[in-house]
Amino acid sequence: MGANTSLVTDLSDNQSLRTLIGTESISENDPFWNQLISFTFISPTSSGNSKLLEEAVLPLAKILIENNPRTGNLGALIRIFLGRTKELKISTECQDQLFIWQAHNALFMIRCLLKVFIREMCEVDLHFQLSCRERAPGTCDTGSEDLLEELMCNLVHLIMEVPLLDITYSILFEAVTTLLVLLSYQLFHKDIIRDSLIYQHIMKGRCLELTSRLVKTLLYNFIRQEKCPPPATYIFDNQSDGGGLLYGLASGVATGLWNVFTLGGATGGKAGLDQEQNPLPLSNQSLLLLLVLANLTDGPDWPNPYRQAVTCFRNTQDTSSPASELPHSFQINFNSLYTALCEQQRSDQATLLLYTLLHQNTNMRTYMLSRTDMENLVMPILEILYHVEERNSHHVYMALIILLILTEDDTFNRSIHEVVLKNITWYTERTLTEISLGSLLILVVIRTIQFNMTRTRDKYLHTNCLAALANMSAQFRCLHQYAAQRIISLFALLSKKHNKVLEQATQSLRGPRGSDDSNALPDYAQDLNVIEEVIRMMLEIINSCLSNSLHHNPNLVYALLYKRELFEQFRMHPSFQDIMQNLDMVIGFFSQRLEQAGTDLSVERVQEVIMKGAQALPKDRLKKFPDLKFKYVEEDQPEDFFIPYVWSLVFNSGVGLHWQPQGIELFSMDSG
Repeated sequence: MGANTSLVTDLSDNQSLRTLIGTESISENDPFWNQLISFTFISPTSSGNSKLLEEAVLPLAKILIENNPRTGNLGALIRIFLGRTKELKISTECQDQLFIWQAHNALFMIRCLLKVFIREMCEVDLHFQLSCRERAPGTCDTGSEDLLEELMCNLVHLIMEVPLLDITYSILFEAVTTLLVLLSYQLFHKDIIRDSLIYQHIMKGRCLELTSRLVKTLLYNFIRQEKCPPPATYIFDNQSDGGGLLYGLASGVATGLWNVFTLGGATGGKAGLDQEQNPLPLSNQSLLLLLVLANLTDGPDWPNPYRQAVTCFRNTQDTSSPASELPHSFQINFNSLYTALCEQQRSDQATLLLYTLLHQNTNMRTYMLSRTDMENLVMPILEILYHVEERNSHHVYMALIILLILTEDDTFNRSIHEVVLKNITWYTERTLTEISLGSLLILVVIRTIQFNMTRTRDKYLHTNCLAALANMSAQFRCLHQYAAQRIISLFALLSKKHNKVLEQATQSLRGPRGSDDSNALPDYAQDLNVIEEVIRMMLEIINSCLSNSLHHNPNLVYALLYKRELFEQFRMHPSFQDIMQNLDMVIGFFSQRLEQAGTDLSVERVQEVIMKGAQALPKDRLKKFPDLKFKYVEEDQPEDFFIPYVWSLVFNSGVGLHWQPQGIELFSMDSG
């Protein structure tokens, strides 16, 4: 690939870098800059390689922190980059790979250095460091320009205006990553940052008018799912004479940053990029930046424009004029966005984007609920919940809340029972050769409840699972035999747990009341109260189905009759008496018809009796209860949950980014 490979560990010995971080100011007109940014490398994308780079850059950046107030060399490097951004678009049109390559290298160096500066100093000090510039030999002037805002605006323009091609992929990725780095001050603060210089630049300054275009571009980067092109296809043309466009140049720059920067080798199939780990670095990074921007808190006197843009964009197919033009509104292809969301749900960040759009963008929610292929969206969500043991708790919560939001819609609750699925390979408890999407959804939610009961015992998760089932219950149709069994099996498990807690509470009353046991009864009383709330909800769900669609669900009636003894103990219980009236009546009605049909009935004959009985049962004999309807509402101050969550995703999933865990204040290392 050109000159001999230099290792990242050799950076401290590099003469050009020593000059940059040294005690002498370098004029912006010095040929040194052109030499400095003429190096070839492959950006690290795996966490391990990024860690090596971070460790190599750290001591160099710390020297620059000491010397830069006198030299202003960091500001000079940024101005060198800014000077080149003005010609990037025309360079792309002219296929000027050399110019793009050098601009990318400059930005990569800026990003690496700023990442250390941000970790080592507050915003005010960073602003001071960037304002220092050479004025005359031996002095340094703090100029009037705001280089930080200038850099951020240029990066936004670069992302929006430079077309995504093989030759521009790396610099676009670097621009998105650098904005993430600039916003990363939040990582080092335990409290949520509500106002800062950087926030003002991105939300109030010259970037404000670019909000909708930036959000649209980041969404399209996510939608396009472009893979990172192999470096050989756009920098090193090994087939051409002389070793390619940059071969000779890179070989000759012995004093550049490093001749060929590789971490793990530049030859071979992956070419330094861990394709298996993340083959879509620009898509991933753009989504992370979008989530960070959309979750910034409102300022003291300004709303977050990125959240406004995310909540109000419309479909390109929507030709109607909105009643009033919302700030930062734009149009985007909903079909393409829906397809990308369906394909990418294996990642936390794609699930979080789906949640955000469903919850906050009514246009997108209406569009999704109108789709006739909802199984493409719901199935990946169910798979997340099914593999709950392998997922972090936040990802499970997001998937569950998405289901809860979907089940608020009655049309969705009806339509999922009309979609028939075949051979669900990831569902391994039982072979499901044919099942409706609705029955599968019930199975997975019940499995999540049972997992939670035996492992995490999280009341929040319980509540949302039951709320989703309750929303669906009046629309249950043609429940699969296994789904009906699992509903009653869950009730059996709850009943068993109820009896166990009740027995423990009774024993604690009878036993000696020593000082160690003084708090035992309140604990049992609390447990009993929680379990009875869940049992009541399950009885209401079963009752809702029987009251609204009994004749559509013979399998549920069959399962209910088969385990009728489970319900005996709750008949006279004061907490369940009212809701048990309908179940009692249904069990009694069908039990009588089965007795009249004779003894030793086959399964088929029992089902036949149930089917006929369902048609004959007078509906007015069932007591009417209010419809079960639950709506998802975000907690007060949702930023306390979402901002740490989003930054934990950047920390864990940001491509080519590595932060030392020491010093991270926003979240604990096991929270993501």
